Amino acid sequence: MDSPLVPSALRAPFQGRTWRAFLFTLVGLPLSVLAFSLAVSLTSLGVGLLITFLGIPVLAVSLAVSRGLGAVERARVRGLLGVDVPAPAPVRGRTGGAFSWMTAMLRSGASWRHLLYAFAHFPWAVFSFSVSVSFFTWGWGLFTYPVWRWVFPAYLGQDGIQLYGDETRALYVDSPFEVGAACLVGLVFVLLWPPLLRGLTAVDRLLVTGLLGPGRLARRVTELESDRGVAVDTAAADLRRIERELHDGPQARLASLAMDLGLAKEKLAGDPEAAAVLVDEAHGEVKLALKELRDLARGIHPAVLTDRGLDAALSSVAGRSAVPVAVTVDLPGRPVAAIEGLAYFTVVELLRNVSEHARARRASVDVWRSEDRLMLQVRDDGAGGADPARGRGLAGLAERLRSVDGVLAVDSPEGGPTTVTAELPWRA
Repeated sequence: MDSPLVPSALRAPFQGRTWRAFLFTLVGLPLSVLAFSLAVSLTSLGVGLLITFLGIPVLAVSLAVSRGLGAVERARVRGLLGVDVPAPAPVRGRTGGAFSWMTAMLRSGASWRHLLYAFAHFPWAVFSFSVSVSFFTWGWGLFTYPVWRWVFPAYLGQDGIQLYGDETRALYVDSPFEVGAACLVGLVFVLLWPPLLRGLTAVDRLLVTGLLGPGRLARRVTELESDRGVAVDTAAADLRRIERELHDGPQARLASLAMDLGLAKEKLAGDPEAAAVLVDEAHGEVKLALKELRDLARGIHPAVLTDRGLDAALSSVAGRSAVPVAVTVDLPGRPVAAIEGLAYFTVVELLRNVSEHARARRASVDVWRSEDRLMLQVRDDGAGGADPARGRGLAGLAERLRSVDGVLAVDSPEGGPTTVTAELPWRA
């Protein structure tokens, strides 16, 4: 029931994600009861036995059980809510023995967070189960009341749902107006049920992400390792590009120049005119080789960027662009050379995309500082449709920015215009 003609609020009670969220709250209570019971019993037993050596292995087992149940919770969140929470690093002892394992388990912050989750999630699971089931029962029960109202006179000997009753009087929901009113009240509950479930499961997602995933430091280490790999791959790709351009450009021309000069040397005595022609051709090859070397040096790191900064360097790039480009740079100073160079090459790559793919008539580049971030924005009035997921250019650029804690955001609807915003850390 995903027709755009039906409002989303009316579709929500029948969508699969709503029923998966409801199943999530139903399954969560028995699992939480099991985790809470094991955590309380094993932890209290371990603490009580700490006066003897037996308390240490019992506490370690309590943490290990909590980690195992935490893995079940991560799988439940992934399967029913679509949230993939990475598992924390496994616990390994230094020597491989039982005592080393127990020591590592007791020193593991992730293990203690799993135990804390078992305690903290139990009251929340009871609350979310009670609220979601109550809304489901009252909502769908009253909404479908006209369908199953016949059960009361047929099997219970009364006219409908009893609202009030004593020895002298009973009030039932049996008139057409009362049945319609009950149906409308049930509809309100049914429509409120999906957003209620989203709110309840959002708390579960926060608990699982915060307590059952890797710690902030571990996540940061993983991100840095990934960023380091991206930086190494990028540097290797740049080196291969420089080697290829040197081999195909200046190196080939210099080899040709050496051959021409060798022939000119041989003809110098016997045929001076032919030698002069060869020298003239060699002179042209020298000029082309110098131009290619200058272009290659500019591609590695332009001298104007080092000498005069982003404003002059980007203006030079805009002047060579096939599309008219307006450049506005408003910076209070200059960031470190690495960030400045990355900002420059980001704009160069984006303007190259504009020239080659956008079919644009004009473009603009804006650079400014916002608190501790360097902001770049490239706009064009082209055909749009740029998507980092469909090409390596923007995706590689986004990876390169992420390697320094940067962000690349692309807004490019079909038909244009396209706005690409890059955000880099400001490091002076």
